Amino acid sequence: MEEASGRKKRGKSEVNEAELLTVPEGWKEEPFTKADNIYGLLEESSFATLFPKYREAYLKECWPLVQNALKEYYVTATLDLIEGSMTVSTTKKTFDPYTIIKARDMIKLLARSVPFEQAVRIFQDDVACDIIKIGSLVRNRERFVKRRLRLIGPNGSTLKALELLTNCYIMVQGNTVSALGPYSGLKEVRKVVIDTLKNIHPIYNIKVDQELATGEYFLREKDRKKKKLHETKVKETEAAARRKEERNKAFIPPKEKPVVKVKKAVETKINVQALKEKVKTAKKKKLGAPAAEEIAQKIAQKEKKKKK
Repeated sequence: MEEASGRKKRGKSEVNEAELLTVPEGWKEEPFTKADNIYGLLEESSFATLFPKYREAYLKECWPLVQNALKEYYVTATLDLIEGSMTVSTTKKTFDPYTIIKARDMIKLLARSVPFEQAVRIFQDDVACDIIKIGSLVRNRERFVKRRLRLIGPNGSTLKALELLTNCYIMVQGNTVSALGPYSGLKEVRKVVIDTLKNIHPIYNIKVDQELATGEYFLREKDRKKKKLHETKVKETEAAARRKEERNKAFIPPKEKPVVKVKKAVETKINVQALKEKVKTAKKKKLGAPAAEEIAQKIAQKEKKKKK
């Protein structure tokens, strides 16, 4: 009995402690200003991180914005394109000791393909980040790619739903998932990501608030898919109707060129009698020899010349 009463007391004390740890709604911590640390930091500290080659062009373009953002907190930033690294360092004027941790997280997010507009939000007091390594959770590469695609969803719908429900920005890149947002949202994102890579569909782990508990987001996605399916069916029906209409048209033969009539050879009547006479005269004449009358005339002319 004493043990049971002791357990009840412990349970009550645990509940009371949990209630005490809750933060009232609308309460915000006062920002840390220079007046809170007028002496600055005793030692300078720095952090460096490598970035892949494909991020070089983007980082080179947005680096002046990074330096201006860190200048506000008296933190310097250097970009080394030869080694492929980013470095952030505190200065003598740095008054907030946790700023260097925020700067470190920002360059890590930039290296993981998070845009600058999102990465700079890390300096807000109610925003944190979590870089989840997923490459070692699944051994088979093909299975890993399929489960990573399942996390993203068709046209990124699952990832968008997770962002809406957790109020976090999520970037899936390579073997990591980068999340940026409130602490409570980051906790949910990590759970969903790890469970998805362990072959648990993300839809079963998404905890929604009262507005989205009815599944309005997914109903809208369903309606959109139905509408798209209806439009494709209408297009297919119209195309089938056009094909049927073309088939039912009366057959009209193509215009053919007029046939050119070949002129018949002119028939000529042959005079058989005249032909026979020509043959006879030809037989009388010897081929290549002069006629008999011509020979007699020549002999006569020779004899006259002799008499003279």
